[in-house]
Amino acid sequence: MMKQALIGEFLHEAENTRKLLSMIPDSALEYRPQPHLWSVGQLASHIAEVYNWYGPTFDQDEFDMGSYKYDKGDISKASNILGKFEENVANAKTVIENSDESQYMNTWTMSAGGNPMMPSLPKIQVIRGFLYNHLYHHRGELISHLRVTGNKVPSMYGPNYEESQRS
Repeated sequence: MMKQALIGEFLHEAENTRKLLSMIPDSALEYRPQPHLWSVGQLASHIAEVYNWYGPTFDQDEFDMGSYKYDKGDISKASNILGKFEENVANAKTVIENSDESQYMNTWTMSAGGNPMMPSLPKIQVIRGFLYNHLYHHRGELISHLRVTGNKVPSMYGPNYEESQRS
């Protein structure tokens, strides 16, 4: 039952993420609102990469970020980021489908070289927080970055502002 709920949300939100990433123009990739914040390209790449964390989160009880190889690919074009997203989201969907629901309450830990990076939690909390909600947070940041640069963003949960202004 829990797995089916996770898959349903995953599919719905992956489509929303796809719509957002598809609307990023190459001209916006370097924009960052402040020097210490990620650029549009970096944020979009990170969003695509989060889907690559599904395997280590669903299939293992410890995720060692110290040995994890971040693969953002070529982020010089929005289409490359979208391609990386499509690859990672397809793999993530397979991970969820093949996951063992009886393992969802296992204690899960993130470490770097044996040092805990966050408190150990039941795996289901990590799935919802670290994978799902973390992604939604960064999508919101990306939407803000795109709006500031005058770019359009998709509607995700009903009409967006621009759509609601049409008569």
